[in-house]
Amino acid sequence: MANLRYLLLAALALVALLLWQAWQQDYGRTPTPATTAGPRSQAAASERGPAAPAAGGDVPAGTPSTASPPPERPVPRAAVPHRKTPAVEVVTDLYRLEIDLEGGTLRRAELLRYPVSLETPQVPVRLLGDTPPDVFLAQSGLRSIGTEATHHVRFTAEQRRYTLAPGRDRLRVALHWTSPEGVEVTKRYTFHRGLYVIDLEQEVHNGGDRPWVGRQYCQLERSDVTKFKKHNLGIYTYTGGAIYSPEDKFQKLSFDDLAESPLSRDVRDGWVAFIQHYFLAAWIPDRGETDHYYSKGLGRNLYVLGLIGPQVEVPPGGRAVFHGRLFVGPKLQHQLARIAEGLDLTVDYGYLTILAKPIFWLLEKIHAVVGNWGWSIVILTLLIKLLFFKPSEMSYRSMAQMRRVAPRLKALQERYADDKQKLQQAMMELYRKEKINPLGGCLPVLIQIPVFIALYWVLLESVELRQSPWILWIRDLSTRDPYFVLPILYGLSMFVQQRLNPQPMDPVQQKMFMVMPFALTVMFAFFPSGLVLYWITNNLLSILQQWWITRRVEQAAAR
Repeated sequence: MANLRYLLLAALALVALLLWQAWQQDYGRTPTPATTAGPRSQAAASERGPAAPAAGGDVPAGTPSTASPPPERPVPRAAVPHRKTPAVEVVTDLYRLEIDLEGGTLRRAELLRYPVSLETPQVPVRLLGDTPPDVFLAQSGLRSIGTEATHHVRFTAEQRRYTLAPGRDRLRVALHWTSPEGVEVTKRYTFHRGLYVIDLEQEVHNGGDRPWVGRQYCQLERSDVTKFKKHNLGIYTYTGGAIYSPEDKFQKLSFDDLAESPLSRDVRDGWVAFIQHYFLAAWIPDRGETDHYYSKGLGRNLYVLGLIGPQVEVPPGGRAVFHGRLFVGPKLQHQLARIAEGLDLTVDYGYLTILAKPIFWLLEKIHAVVGNWGWSIVILTLLIKLLFFKPSEMSYRSMAQMRRVAPRLKALQERYADDKQKLQQAMMELYRKEKINPLGGCLPVLIQIPVFIALYWVLLESVELRQSPWILWIRDLSTRDPYFVLPILYGLSMFVQQRLNPQPMDPVQQKMFMVMPFALTVMFAFFPSGLVLYWITNNLLSILQQWWITRRVEQAAAR
């Protein structure tokens, strides 16, 4: 029974190892340098291919099935000259974007408030881009019986550059296309100051002599960058698809899922997205609209995830306007929650979301007062320690009692060295007389493990903490300590804490305890400094509490 405490420590070490591996999935990879959009070749366009959305619901008679895309037409390598595709440049307070005149595709989006690294503050994160191998595009278009305005038709624009003027809250960019049959399509993007949401309108004016029947589709096209972005241990960061429906809630769809088990589902009030650490892009249809969700692997490491809306008929001389919203930006939880139901779940805290969300809420409230995320973590740790003061007190009191009777336990071990059964009986009798619960030091610690893991995911998943400084050399709480000062302090605090605990009688366990601080120091050297700061603060508070309780127990025994 007494050995349970040491088994628990080994379990905690295993938890730390698993957390370290999970952290490596997000931070351990070698970052791909941010690139600016360059000339796009016809080969790249061929790789993306004409990805037609799958049709859902009732397809009108005579309508070509859109469940299968038109065949791809690879371009021979000899006939692939590099060319600059015409585009419209858009600059707002949040974005620098390029809208391709071929289909009105958003082919580049740079997030001006989020630099790639603190060392290169002038280089923003590029979320959307058309440069292989990291291709990420937001496409939209119209499918119809006859005249189609897909993301392959050539639009025109009144200007080649749009800028959100000071004092203006909106910027509207309009693209135009007219078919030989007289069907006019106007695609409008509306950008908002301070918001990472882009409104889309596709207006159809039927100037022909026949009814126009069609549907709007919106899709995201993405390459599987996990095949290229990896760290030296070969563990990949998660980047992939995600969908939401009121019935099934938030679901992740890996690239393999998109290709091997194509999505085909009718959803009302949902959305589709590609997510990566800290950032995402998502298409969000109008509320109350039922859309058909689809996915497809295009081959050559490209995947599509999208939705197609309900059918609309436009008589000759009539007009119709299709709506949609595109989110391109960071996972700011409050903004996500206001934009669409369930969109804030892309901040993925896993199974401990029920604990992680209150922890983040409290951390954010503290930050609103102190203005520094590092000190907010310290204060949060103090509050968590106060919350678990009583369970911790039970644990430390049990350890102090075990430490007090350690010489008697050693004597029993020497007396019954050849009879393990009698040794266990004698130890249990000693525990009964001294009113010691051998499990008292374990269970309170087990209660705190879910809170620690939930806080771990809060510190990893919250973009609000990205590149946030603390003091002096800690310039980014979401990355490791560059000088390993915090991990070393953690190892020292763990060593001191072990000296306050009853020492194991088993020589093997004694050696394990000697190695444990060093091993965990090495492991924590690769953890985000914010998490190590939490653990150091927790250890220091635990040392103070344990020293005080141990002193009281020893004083009471001496009377």
